[in-house]
Amino acid sequence: MNQAMLWGVGTSSYGRFPDQRVESLAWTAVAEAVQDAGIRPDEIDAIIVGSVFGPPGVATRIQRGLGIPSVPMWTVENACASGTAAYHEAVEAVRHGRFKCVLVLGVDQMSTLFSGAIVPEATDPEGAASLPLPGLYALQAQRYVGEFGVTPEQLAAIAVKNKTNGMDNPRAQLRDTVPTVQEVLDSRMIAEPLTFLQCCPTSDGAGAAIVGGDRGDRSDLRIEASAMVSGALWDQRSEDVWGFASVARAAEKAFDQAGRTPQEIDVLEVHDAFTIGEIITLEALGIAPRGKGAELAPSGHTTRDGAQPVNPSGGLLSRGHPLGATGMAQLAEIAWQLRGQAGPRQVARHRVGLVETMGGGAAGMDGNACVVTILSTQS
Repeated sequence: MNQAMLWGVGTSSYGRFPDQRVESLAWTAVAEAVQDAGIRPDEIDAIIVGSVFGPPGVATRIQRGLGIPSVPMWTVENACASGTAAYHEAVEAVRHGRFKCVLVLGVDQMSTLFSGAIVPEATDPEGAASLPLPGLYALQAQRYVGEFGVTPEQLAAIAVKNKTNGMDNPRAQLRDTVPTVQEVLDSRMIAEPLTFLQCCPTSDGAGAAIVGGDRGDRSDLRIEASAMVSGALWDQRSEDVWGFASVARAAEKAFDQAGRTPQEIDVLEVHDAFTIGEIITLEALGIAPRGKGAELAPSGHTTRDGAQPVNPSGGLLSRGHPLGATGMAQLAEIAWQLRGQAGPRQVARHRVGLVETMGGGAAGMDGNACVVTILSTQS
């Protein structure tokens, strides 16, 4: 099996851009990734696009503008994990020798489709009940708080940490101020216990990556692991809260591939669409014991100068959450961190990084899909 490497990354800015064409967001990200990889566009021999709400034919119209005709191209939809699911397919294609150089793109333009929270598919019970995604995560949080006694202040500390990090990310959507824990708790209640400042914004954006084989370039990042799992049947009788098990399954596969332990990871980007998501994910990844994830942010373990910084980009809570693009934005941040290119948000230890993206929302399933990838420098 061939060694897959990350050659280059790029993103657009993240925010609300209803007057832009979705293609222009994508082209910005792709142009940066191609330049970062140091390749010509005609060296790309396949394109994989991750998008949830992209209009029909969005991949083809993006391809038309790139001037890369006739190469194989397809679109992947796996909810919030669509971008990293596309990346996973690119990694597998390079590993197995199907392609030598693959362009991965994640893109979504949410501002033209939603004025508020996203509601699950209308044919699902949650959708029929008009239960939006914040409500689903609030139910997850209520059960977790009930089982482990997490305090409101511990939940709010996640928002303070990630919004502090986001202030140094020029591509993030929310960079106005850093709230205090009390201001997070005093913000408008969205779905108890999640207040407004504990929810990610609706966003537009794109992220891109170039995945290829080992070409002997020391700036390329080694892809030690890429694991993707789909959801499993789940209901309230499960011993795990919703979303935990799918992340844990993907993490187990990724750490097994890489031959590493969770304690060896220097920096992480994880799916924090809501504050409770970061807590549960870090437990499922093995960064914290079960029931102890809420202690990480207040203790400083996951702050930018902590032992294992989490979401130095500001996470979804600051950067925003254009579903198909989110995983690629996470991947770009880890690439910049590992190369020492993250500017004022650079973390001190940056040899091994991890990206986790979980997409969910189908009734009766423990998520739609989850992708965990581990990358490292060659030094």
